Amino acid sequence: MVSAHSRPATILIVNPNSDVQMTRAIRHRAREYTGMRLRVRCVTNRGAPRFIETYADMAEAAPSMRQLVRTHEDTSDGFVIACHYDPYLDMIKEMTPKPVIGIGEASLRTASVLGRRFSLITNDPRSIPIHEELIRKYHLQNAVASIRAPEAGLSSLTETEIYLEEAKAAFLNDRAEAIVLGCAGLSGMEERIQRRIGVPVLDGVICALFLVEGLIRYGVGTSKVRRYGWD
Repeated sequence: MVSAHSRPATILIVNPNSDVQMTRAIRHRAREYTGMRLRVRCVTNRGAPRFIETYADMAEAAPSMRQLVRTHEDTSDGFVIACHYDPYLDMIKEMTPKPVIGIGEASLRTASVLGRRFSLITNDPRSIPIHEELIRKYHLQNAVASIRAPEAGLSSLTETEIYLEEAKAAFLNDRAEAIVLGCAGLSGMEERIQRRIGVPVLDGVICALFLVEGLIRYGVGTSKVRRYGWD
């Protein structure tokens, strides 16, 4: 347990893809949120594809994800997997008794307690089936109002405006009571969208950080009996 009067907890954020620019954006947003109360390190999975879009991409990313966690396990108090698909999250949970949180699970479960139904907005229509499977995995399908992604032909709008329009449609047409931004690359725009539509808008990176921080301070981690007890 890391008490309020001991050293700051150290959290390792793993970007499962190899896009260094995305890693920088995630690190910046995480440090904005945590300030000085946590030590946050954010690492790029250089052995992975540039983006995680398919099941093949996830499989290619897995070996170097595993190595990153092994390398940093002794110097980290908890881990965040910063891809909304939660790629190989169960594998990482099996590796360590320390808290491991995926940004998909964190944001979806948080949304389910903030409103009766939520909508997920992702960055590509092709990713919708993978998000549907993830939601079923977490038994949250009855809490989902919709899963949306911007269509092509919106180049006249800024990135934030594009996702704002999707969030508005989810709120007005789908009757969503909370919005989940379904990609780590969208981190940082949730506050602007929330101010415009007036419902909770969740960034998975921040959701994962406050969950893993709470677990560390509570002194609990991944259970090592039964499901994750093989290592």
